[in-house]
Amino acid sequence: MKYGDKVIRMEGIIVEVYDGSVAIDLKGRLGYLKIPMRMLITDYPIQVGQEVAWNMSFIEQLGPEANEKYVSNLDTYKRRQAEMQKQNQNNKEV
Repeated sequence: MKYGDKVIRMEGIIVEVYDGSVAIDLKGRLGYLKIPMRMLITDYPIQVGQEVAWNMSFIEQLGPEANEKYVSNLDTYKRRQAEMQKQNQNNKEV
């Protein structure tokens, strides 16, 4: 795909502030975004309720092939999560 880049100005409201990240509700009911604190440019102390804005473009798929290493890592993560949940349920029953 070779589409021209179209930069879109996005806006949101800070809804959560953590030690290392900030959560933002996007205006227009477009969703929720959580970013590392290092990505936020500010001259003011960060507070819930402050408005933020940034430029964004469309996401372009690079090709039809899946990254097998990433898929394998996701499968391993999901399997471990399921094993831990099963172990926790067994511990609750005892």
